[in-house]
Amino acid sequence: MLYNYFAGVIAPPEELNFSVMPDRAYLFLFSVLMILAGLGAAVWLFVTGQAGTVDGLFLVLTALLIALVFALYVVFMIRRAMEAAVKPAAQSAKAGAPAASASKPAAATVPQP
Repeated sequence: MLYNYFAGVIAPPEELNFSVMPDRAYLFLFSVLMILAGLGAAVWLFVTGQAGTVDGLFLVLTALLIALVFALYVVFMIRRAMEAAVKPAAQSAKAGAPAASASKPAAATVPQP
C-alpha cells in the first residue's frame, strides 16, 4: 500500500511497526461494523415509524442493501480463508500418498485370449 511505501522512505522498515493486525483484519472488522450499522438503521426506521413513508422505505432499502453488500464480502473473505487453510493439508496428504503406493508392488496384467 502507499502508506507503506512512504513509511519505508522515511525510516527503515525494521524500525516500523504501525500495526499489530493485518489489513484483512481491519477490513473484516469494518465490514462487520457496516453490517451492524445497516441493520441497526433499518430497525431504527421501523421502530420510529419512518419506514412507513416513501422516503423511509427507500432509506430502509438502502440500509439493507449496504448490509447485504458487506455481508457478501465477509462471506467471500471467510470462504477464501477456509480454502487457504485446506490447501496445505491437501498438499501434505498428496505428498504422503506416493510414498505409500511406492511400497506396494505393481499389479500384474493378464493377457486376454
